[in-house]
Amino acid sequence: MLILGIETAVEHVSVALADHRGILATSLLASDRRHAESLTPMIQFVCAQASINTTELDAIAVDAGPGLFTGMRVGIATAQSMAWALDIPVIPVCSLDILAQRVTRCDDMIAAALDARRGEVYWALFRPASETSPIVQRLTEPVVTVPEELAALLNERAQEVVCVGSGIERYKSRIEFVSTAQYAGPAYSQPNAEELLTIAAQRAIREEWVSACDVKAMYLRVPDAEINWATRQTVQEN
Repeated sequence: MLILGIETAVEHVSVALADHRGILATSLLASDRRHAESLTPMIQFVCAQASINTTELDAIAVDAGPGLFTGMRVGIATAQSMAWALDIPVIPVCSLDILAQRVTRCDDMIAAALDARRGEVYWALFRPASETSPIVQRLTEPVVTVPEELAALLNERAQEVVCVGSGIERYKSRIEFVSTAQYAGPAYSQPNAEELLTIAAQRAIREEWVSACDVKAMYLRVPDAEINWATRQTVQEN
């Protein structure tokens, strides 16, 4: 299958194309949150690099979150629009799964955490990929908590763990007491479209996809804009 991967749930935007041979073309841009302006030209670029017309696509994979609310919506809306127009399915993938998939040659547990702002992190624990299972296996469901809760769980488990993601990067001083943890480094702080396609390709083999109208964003909490509006309304009423 020829699959387009769209990653917009974090600060940067990345797009990639892949088929049974592997990755055909990629594009990565630190967009400074200009996701909407950057995404369409990047899709056009990777298609041109691979000499592919969008009408040849068999599926679209998209990061469905958790992550930046505006970025998630841009990626999901684009994936939906293209899927509707081309009459092809969508493969939504959790951002934490994509992040954990970046950790290779690991025999330990993986803790993937993204900065959720407001002193919190989105996180989940994973079993690493292996020769028999080429994609990571989630051990816990994605949650949003303060980083100390992640640290407490890692201490309780007392297992060797590789920690990866912008949530670890930003708050590593608050989880450094976890003696069994190793930090993967800032080079692995964000998910990207290549690992998104690694997961999507495996799911496509099993036909684990949805129609465009069934793609749901994984928010985990109420968007900041709704909280700010509710706070403003409360202040006005009082």
